[in-house]
Amino acid sequence: QVQLVESGGGLVQTGGSLRLSCAASGRTISLYDMGWFRQALGKEREFVAAINWNGDWTGVLESVKGRFAISRDNAKNTLYLQMNSLKPEDTAVYYCAARSRRPSAVLPYHEQDYDYWGQGTQVTVSS
Repeated sequence: QVQLVESGGGLVQTGGSLRLSCAASGRTISLYDMGWFRQALGKEREFVAAINWNGDWTGVLESVKGRFAISRDNAKNTLYLQMNSLKPEDTAVYYCAARSRRPSAVLPYHEQDYDYWGQGTQVTVSS
């Protein structure tokens, strides 16, 4: 079983950048496809980005395309989310998640696709 811990959140002004990290322990993340989700206050949790186990395939939410990038370093057992040109609507708690890797290139876009979750890190973008 893998444990996930997010870090890197904080308060940033509109247009600023943050890099979130998700450190895994217990098992190597090369066994998992991984993703980022977010949940704003009063809203449902939504998909942000996903990456397959070796980084060959990535997918991001349309509204963050060109601003956010997901990446991973399997040697460091860490998942990343680089967030640039942040907007107030990006304010949310950000969660990383993992599921046992699949041989296909179909990325996991839905909450129910994932088996393991971190506790989240708050990102607040001020206007």
